[in-house]
Amino acid sequence: MAKPSAAKSLRSIYQLKVTLNHIRPPVWRRFLIASTDTLADLHLVVQIVMGWTDSHLHEFVKDGERYGIPDEDFPSDVHDESKFRIEQVLKQEKAKMRYTYDFGDGWDHDVVLEKILPFETQTKLPTCLKGSRACPPEDIGGPPGYEMFLEAIADPDHPEHADILEWLGEPFDPEQFDLAEVNDLLHN
Repeated sequence: MAKPSAAKSLRSIYQLKVTLNHIRPPVWRRFLIASTDTLADLHLVVQIVMGWTDSHLHEFVKDGERYGIPDEDFPSDVHDESKFRIEQVLKQEKAKMRYTYDFGDGWDHDVVLEKILPFETQTKLPTCLKGSRACPPEDIGGPPGYEMFLEAIADPDHPEHADILEWLGEPFDPEQFDLAEVNDLLHN
């Protein structure tokens, strides 16, 4: 009987890609995270890398199973995300799940397990590797509201241009993504 050449590592590094659906050109992030982190940990990482403020409810869905924060006042079939490791839900490369943030605006994301890498203790986790474009502002009205928002801020003659800029309170560049800033937030 042949002996196994090496014991399987108890954890791996997952390279995930999260893409915000229904926005063109796409808004996406690629990052590394420990396979043994929970879905609750993943939620917090997605909030940071995408630029959301964690001000709304969310859930993950994989194969019809829902994961989130159960509410005893509103019993449902939602599994407690803090009790499930990422590797229990995404088990092989190319596996995908949906992440929905802010049920009112309906920000749906695809989360894809791109690579399973060997665990290396010197790798700082989580770490964002790359991304594209700015995340839409909170409470903008989902993808249709974001489209209208972009039209209004791009056109100084738009009837809502001044009001939207005042509401926003700061400049917004839909093409902006600051990898160093995201990693500072992840590592502090």
